[in-house]
Amino acid sequence: MKKLLLAVCFLSTTFTQAQECLSPNGQVQLVFEINKKGQATYQMLLNNKAVILPSTMGFELNNDLDLLVGFQITDIQHKTYDAWWEPVWGEERSIRNHYNEMLVLLKQENTERQMNIRFRVFDEGIGFRYEFPQQPKLGNFVIKQEKTQFAMTGDHKAFWIPGDYDTQEYDYTTSKLSEIESLFEQAYTGNASQEAFSKTGVQTALMLKTKENLYINIHEAALIEYPAMHLNLMPETLTFESWLTPDALGNMAYMTTPHNTPWRTIMASDDARTILASRMTYNLNEPCAIEDTSWIRPIKYVGVWWEMITGKSSWSYTNDYAAVKLGITDLQNAKPNSTHAANNENVKKYIDFASKHGFDAVLVEGWNVGWEDWFGYSKDYVFDFTTPYPDFDVVELNAYAAARGVELMMHHETSSSVRNYERHMEKAYQFMKKHGYHSVKSGYVGDIIPRGEHHYSQFMVNHYLHAVQKAADYEIMVNAHEAVRPTGIARTYPNMIANESARGTEFQAFGGSKPNHTTILPFTRQIGGPMDYTPGIFQMDISKLNPNNGSRVNTTLANQLGLYVVMYSPLQMAADLPEHYMRFEDAFQFIKNVAIDWDRSAYLEAEPGSYITIARKAKDSPKWFVGNSNGYDPRKAVVNCSFLEPGTLYEATIYRDAPGANYQTNPQAYIIERQKISHKTKLKIHTAAGGGFGIEIVPEVK
Repeated sequence: MKKLLLAVCFLSTTFTQAQECLSPNGQVQLVFEINKKGQATYQMLLNNKAVILPSTMGFELNNDLDLLVGFQITDIQHKTYDAWWEPVWGEERSIRNHYNEMLVLLKQENTERQMNIRFRVFDEGIGFRYEFPQQPKLGNFVIKQEKTQFAMTGDHKAFWIPGDYDTQEYDYTTSKLSEIESLFEQAYTGNASQEAFSKTGVQTALMLKTKENLYINIHEAALIEYPAMHLNLMPETLTFESWLTPDALGNMAYMTTPHNTPWRTIMASDDARTILASRMTYNLNEPCAIEDTSWIRPIKYVGVWWEMITGKSSWSYTNDYAAVKLGITDLQNAKPNSTHAANNENVKKYIDFASKHGFDAVLVEGWNVGWEDWFGYSKDYVFDFTTPYPDFDVVELNAYAAARGVELMMHHETSSSVRNYERHMEKAYQFMKKHGYHSVKSGYVGDIIPRGEHHYSQFMVNHYLHAVQKAADYEIMVNAHEAVRPTGIARTYPNMIANESARGTEFQAFGGSKPNHTTILPFTRQIGGPMDYTPGIFQMDISKLNPNNGSRVNTTLANQLGLYVVMYSPLQMAADLPEHYMRFEDAFQFIKNVAIDWDRSAYLEAEPGSYITIARKAKDSPKWFVGNSNGYDPRKAVVNCSFLEPGTLYEATIYRDAPGANYQTNPQAYIIERQKISHKTKLKIHTAAGGGFGIEIVPEVK
């Protein structure tokens, strides 16, 4: 089944003309050239039409001559690669990695420093990175700014969030490129930690649509030992320039040769579904580094979480103290506040629920001491990750769960005190191993300690990877929240089972998210990997849980079901309270039945900001599941069932919006219906404003 083609050819030592590299299908064209200033430039075309106009490349350095001009090509190497690989978990069982490569070897004439640029051209786009080989004239250096440009061909429609060194938790704004600056303040809503750098700055993955209906996506892959990249628009030329996340001193990256940067990625297609189906970001990462992956497995879970998010319950154990010092403050004799959710009785209720309904795990937040003053005080020693509150018995609860075929999922909120977390990490993972925890949700809420660092700086990028690597030593899966956005690294470290790293469901209890939010996230945040979006909310009026919280969940119930397919993740939460699921037990059945690991995915309909319909075949099963998320405007979705096996009759159970359903006025109105279908069937399904649907498809038993 596996096929590998490698071909390397060495060309002439004189390179005065533009150098080209085509995609395997010949439709994507990469053109590289050294201009009159000795600047490296590239451009990208699709079917002979410009996607990226000629754009310059290079670096400004700190206290050194810049790597911008004076370059000449010393050699060019071409290679073709074509192979299949199997992810540990994913949207399909096997992935093809097929590209043509052009490696351009450059030398800066006056300094004799070497800087190479490696391009890989896929059928759906290009990736390129800078490579600094070990060399006598360049050893250690500090990057002041990366100057990679992405010159747009026009004033495209953009789906963007503000550029920020510390958070991605924004609602998306849809506008022309020329409108970003005027809309920035409106888009820049408050967060626990944030720092914008420019009113024309945006984050990747950036989704664009041209007037000619070409879809373009700009992101990065394999973000390792380097700061995260944002994009800063120069409005006068409609050109984006890379903008890295600085450290506390204002420097961007500290480099020691040999060193490679992350890949800069550009995808383009006249069909939005191509962007969703692409695995280019994963393909630009290294193969799996974990030899034995048998312990890594997808998880469906519930949690003691939503009741705290909504304000119904609390993370903290007592109201006796304005501040606590771990190991000093007497919590054993403190008066319980009666709102602490992570208590033995309540956790057992969730364990029983998970066991009865076939869930793998129960997340428990607020189990450990320190939550009384965990946020807003820049505390260094804020948690120890091993000491439970008096009303949480680690041994008893893990035994109780194990006896019922359920695991507890650990929670490590760091309050962004990274030094403290690394100080305790080894003991924390040992504690997990001892007590039977196999997965951890980590959090980085608030400003980073060491103070002055940012969530997406090189220092923090290194930390997040260190946590994943160290967890692998203990056979622990990591679900990091508030961390840097994924860039396909889960291919290399599949124990990075999911991330949050975008505006998730929790914000539906913090004032709400736009009803089209989940029609954009698969084109942006999820380009780099799965998101722990935590769907499955059935009670949309948050005041029903907490009278002091007037937030509403801006979707229909049927939309929440569709998200289990649309928002791909091998880690899926049923986020609402057990009692809400029992009120709508027939709809809850879809959440119980839906798979979380897949053989194949088919992208049926897609328009960013408007709608997405995806079909997925469960791994090692003949069952299919279809999910739809719809935006502001009601529409009729068309589900072309040609993905089904010809000659087989199926029964489809459709969970859809009822007539009159609306995310604002009638969100819980849904219909469940069944019908016989085949690969020739085209289902036409009404979707409400903020609505959607989920479909379970099962072959008929003969």
